[in-house]
Amino acid sequence: MKRIPVIGIPLDRNSSYLRGPAKGPFSLVEALHCDSANLWSETGHCLDGLLDHRGALGLGDDADAAFAIIEKAAAEAAENGATPIFLGGDHSVTYPLVKGLRRTTGDFAVLHFDAHPDCYHEFEGNPYSHACPFARIMEEGLCTRLVSVGIRTANGHQREQKEKFGMEWLEMRDRPSWPKLAFDTPVYVSVDLDALDPAFAPGVSHHEPGGLPTRDLLDMLHALDAPVIGADIVELNPDRDLNGVTAMTGAKILKEIAGMMLSAGSGREILSF
Repeated sequence: MKRIPVIGIPLDRNSSYLRGPAKGPFSLVEALHCDSANLWSETGHCLDGLLDHRGALGLGDDADAAFAIIEKAAAEAAENGATPIFLGGDHSVTYPLVKGLRRTTGDFAVLHFDAHPDCYHEFEGNPYSHACPFARIMEEGLCTRLVSVGIRTANGHQREQKEKFGMEWLEMRDRPSWPKLAFDTPVYVSVDLDALDPAFAPGVSHHEPGGLPTRDLLDMLHALDAPVIGADIVELNPDRDLNGVTAMTGAKILKEIAGMMLSAGSGREILSF
């Protein structure tokens, strides 16, 4: 059975409010191997021996060089059909990750869980802010489709960006009428942990009430009807976590994403959200 590369991306210099997510990969891996849980996914896969921990990238102090290192690492991690999982870091890392994967894997859609659309043209003068990765991705045509789930902070500019790029949003205010998602290409999954309500994930920099319960996010992952070719889990800020609950939640999400990678997209029917 294939092994899944797991790579830390300890970058938070593009965070707009608080630093701390650079510590996220280490906290998440520690939680993943905590003796309070096991390495089985709900999809029925034991991940013991199937996760290829490759450590964290050394990114240095040069912002441009860091993105180039991330892009190269993503392209190399996906060689020979591997399906890597990347642990951030702030959400700015998704842009070079997607760019690198596109070089190796070809076309794919992005399924994005987040409280925020992260599609500003630029934020506080920084076009590579963690508030901007999906603007860069869509400008460069790096994915065939972008579906953002959990949105509840969008302003006028971001709504203009949505229309400009043809983004699809499942906003929390519309949750009772969300459609069942279906994809006709492979999918890259990007999970910003603040997609979850702060009651479920307090260890993030941006608390935004009214978010997803953990169970709903997991159900949407389990319902995917296409192969998952890569993923990132970002914005874990251990400095704000309570009793490690957000790190454990991130580890749970990692296990279920890995399980879906091993299941090759055989999603089960979810009747409603």
